[in-house]
Amino acid sequence: MTFVFDTQQDHQLEDDCVLLRPLQSADCNNLLLFALEEPEIWKYSLVPVAGEANLKKYIETTLQARKEGKEYAFIVYDKRTQEYAGSTRFYDIQLTNRVLQLGYTWYGKKFQGSGLNKHCKYLLLQFAFEQLGMVRVEFRADNNNHRSIAAMKSIGCTVEGVLRSNVPKLDGTRRDSIVLSILREEWDTIVKDKLGKQISPILHPAPSLDPAPSFRMGG
Repeated sequence: MTFVFDTQQDHQLEDDCVLLRPLQSADCNNLLLFALEEPEIWKYSLVPVAGEANLKKYIETTLQARKEGKEYAFIVYDKRTQEYAGSTRFYDIQLTNRVLQLGYTWYGKKFQGSGLNKHCKYLLLQFAFEQLGMVRVEFRADNNNHRSIAAMKSIGCTVEGVLRSNVPKLDGTRRDSIVLSILREEWDTIVKDKLGKQISPILHPAPSLDPAPSFRMGG
């Protein structure tokens, strides 16, 4: 079977709480407030994002990578507050090996801890495994970024190890990168159900039999 991820197609993922649509150049305006007023969001980032010029370059770089089939970035829209909340992306897309990485995820401070991230991860993992046919989704982070690591563990990621002195940081020092992953069989048997139950109380404050959120493709 041949697996295809047409990165030139617009893929829109959504549930009752969040909308993920392809990041565009014009989204600099939608995310600029974070770049100007909350630079601490990117404390552990390997690329500069804070400030208007850096944000524009950040967006244009990933859009070029999308054209090359290497990345696919989304902007995150919180339906509950009707505000843009941040961004996330698939990268290091390897269709032959049926693996990709999920990362470059960040949210404005008011959206952190709101449950939004779990909704995004559910939709993204569902899309990666069930539509793209991936067998492995990998996550990486600075080994000192304890908040991010805790968030990844909470959705069901397995820690595989630490790549010591893996990449250079913006301050000239080197980063130790923790590597985590979710496999297709883990998604099917454990993670999907566990994560679905975690987001259900956010979707439905009272007990509900509503189905788990789904994705739809196209603009």
